[in-house]
Amino acid sequence: MVTIIYATAFYAASLLLVIALGRRIWLYATTPAPLKIPTTPAPTTKGGVVLRMIREVTVFESLFRSNKWIWLFGWIFHLSLAVVLLRHLRYFVQPVPFLIVLVQPFGVIAGFTMVAGLLALWARRIVVERIRYISRPSDHLMLALLVAIGLSGLNLKFLARTDIIDVKEFFLGLMYFDLRPLPADPALLLHLTLVLCLMVVFPFSKLLHAPGVFFSPSRMQADDTREHRYARSAKLESTPRRA
Repeated sequence: MVTIIYATAFYAASLLLVIALGRRIWLYATTPAPLKIPTTPAPTTKGGVVLRMIREVTVFESLFRSNKWIWLFGWIFHLSLAVVLLRHLRYFVQPVPFLIVLVQPFGVIAGFTMVAGLLALWARRIVVERIRYISRPSDHLMLALLVAIGLSGLNLKFLARTDIIDVKEFFLGLMYFDLRPLPADPALLLHLTLVLCLMVVFPFSKLLHAPGVFFSPSRMQADDTREHRYARSAKLESTPRRA
């Protein structure tokens, strides 16, 4: 029964994540940008925009210029999250690629640094008055969910160990529509339930900044208004002007 419930839940959550996230990205891609508003200093060529976006998504260049402490905690969290996700790929591939094998010991350390970065960002929303003023309950709930996922994962690693071979067989079975038994360990089920919650709320939360940064006009536009006239969208051009 546990296997059927969680298999159904993961299929439903994955379908919802793909459809809702795909729809949101489609809206981002098709929404007109009526103004030329690149954040200066901005590149003047498309190649420069590409380099700028690479720096933005890898080292958070604009955040570094804005606030060094927030940049540090945010970069630690995101880098640690990337390593943790790479480590978890071993549950979805067989045989495990050599690169994923190399990541395994670093993934354990990244679990701690990910939680530490999240707690620092959460403390900022509580301690800093101007940030506390604009923080909504959903912001705290999202941080609490991410922290709970990290802590429950570390709990599985060091305290409430489970049979990772059976866990891998379960997820490999999901990928090939061949259900395999899932261990009914409470700690494992708690961790998976939290992950399912994240998959469901992700397309409707502020975590959409992950794909949204690639469609931000202030980041992806070149500062070339001196060289080229910026044409407005057809919808705006067709709007009749009022006297």
